[in-house]
Amino acid sequence: LKVRVVRSSPPSSQFKATFQESYQVYKRYQMVIHKDPPDKPTINQVRLVPVSFEDPQFKSSFSQSATLFAKYQMSVHKDTPSDCGENEFTRFLCDSPLEAEHAPNGPECGYGSFHQQYWLDGKIIAVGVIDILPYCVSSVYLYYDPDFSFLSLGVYSALR
Repeated sequence: LKVRVVRSSPPSSQFKATFQESYQVYKRYQMVIHKDPPDKPTINQVRLVPVSFEDPQFKSSFSQSATLFAKYQMSVHKDTPSDCGENEFTRFLCDSPLEAEHAPNGPECGYGSFHQQYWLDGKIIAVGVIDILPYCVSSVYLYYDPDFSFLSLGVYSALR
């Protein structure tokens, strides 16, 4: 048995070289031990989108994200429709005091607020709202389609 400590952030060359293999081990583990379905979202179905109305991906997915947020809030937290409209969604999960910044030695995506979108069959099924900062990633909120609660997307997002 050989054990290695491999730096994941910023990703070392060893991390990059073994990422797919490590991911496959994780996926097999999740399927065998936790009985995850094989169609659980994969790395290719996760998009990191900057929270900015000037970003084309953010703008084009805003309505779908806001609708999913309302469905989640009403189902899981029993909010009323007026508690989770687009204005409330924007105030709560889109307005951020963080300014986007691209530092030469920082991550490729830069620093700032992001929506980590989980897509399945062309639709968003979960969104992790995160802040990427120089020394940490902060999970602000996660909402998901309650129809997919069996996928344990909160756990998956936290591990990811």
